[in-house]
This record gives sequence, structure tokens and C-alpha cells, in this order.
Amino acid sequence: MKKILVIGFIMGMVYFTLEGFWRGWTNISMLFVGGLCGALIGLLDEAPKRYNLKIWQQCILGTLIIISIEFISGVILNIWLKLNIWDYSKRWGNFKGQICLTYSFLWFLLTPLAIWFDDWLRWKFYGEEKPYDIKEIYIELVTFK
Repeated sequence: MKKILVIGFIMGMVYFTLEGFWRGWTNISMLFVGGLCGALIGLLDEAPKRYNLKIWQQCILGTLIIISIEFISGVILNIWLKLNIWDYSKRWGNFKGQICLTYSFLWFLLTPLAIWFDDWLRWKFYGEEKPYDIKEIYIELVTFK
């Protein structure tokens, strides 16, 4: 559990920082939302039942994880608490302004990077198996291997 918390915190910090650069600002809650998403996505290739999943299948699951957490946290943070951290209501394919198809596609494309980064952190900090080359992972994704 400690390992997952450490990896989740690191992934949350990375997401928090990247979102700050992407949008020009962010909210501290994104540290936790991004960390939770990252930690859960990182587990996609860790559970023995999941070893046989192709990368495109992991991307679908990762995207579902992200948009589920994004929607739930959006309802809590943006609608109930009125923090107005993000609003996709003007984007095509949005649902209640909290998730949208455009970013869902982006999450699909970024999921392999999150999986690889989780594996890299496990390798560097915990001596686990060295991760595959990130280029190989994306080649597998586009070729549906």
C-alpha cells in the first residue's frame, strides 16, 4: 500500500505540474485526482489477471478510469463545491461539463505513458522489472498487437 501511495503522489505531482503548464494554472485538488488516476492506471499491468491485456485494451480501461474519476471529482469539486476548476460545457461531446470526448481521446493516448511511468518508478525505486521501451508500447498501440 505504501508503494502505491508513493507512486500515486509522484504521478499526482507530475500531473499537477503538467496541467499547470497546459492550462496556465491548476488547483491543488488535481494533485490528488491525478495521483489517484495514475496509481490506478499503473495497476493495470500489475495484477496477474491483467497480464494478458493488450496495450489498446489497457488504454480503454485507463480512459474509463480517468473519465470516471474526472466525472465524480468534477461533480464534487465543480458542481457541489462550486470551485469551477474546469468546465467542458462548451466542448463537443461533453457530459454535464465535467467530461468530454476530446479529452477522453487524449486520455486514451496518454494512458500508455502513465503505465510506462508507473513501471519506471517501480523499477527505479523498488527494483522491479525494467519497463519496456516507451516507443515499443506506442508501436503496439497503433498496430493493435
